[in-house]
Amino acid sequence: MRNVILMVFFLTTIFSCSKNENSGNKDVLVSEPEPAPKVVNDPIAEGQSLIEGSDCLGCHKLDERMIGPSYKEVAEKYENTPENVEILADKIIKGSSGVWGDVPMPAHGFSKENAKFMAQYILSSK
Repeated sequence: MRNVILMVFFLTTIFSCSKNENSGNKDVLVSEPEPAPKVVNDPIAEGQSLIEGSDCLGCHKLDERMIGPSYKEVAEKYENTPENVEILADKIIKGSSGVWGDVPMPAHGFSKENAKFMAQYILSSK
């Protein structure tokens, strides 16, 4: 009997020491660290690469109007300023309508950072 009690005590001690400190507290949220910001040496080239890898070219071309305006038309309309990069990035993310005609541009699921790279590329195409 004494051996059984010692064994139970021993096993209880081992299992209680090996538990995760948050295992009994389900209200504790463990968040993963935020990823490090992407290091981009050339934001214009990054924007071009993002556009070429997306569905943007189905409606826009560099110097030819299609369903939407050409990138050169956009660059002519908006001066290349940080404020306009923000405005265009928001339009890329949220979508837009009425500025270039009746066909709305749908919202896209790009990150703000990537949409800003895309806007910088577009505004550099003047």
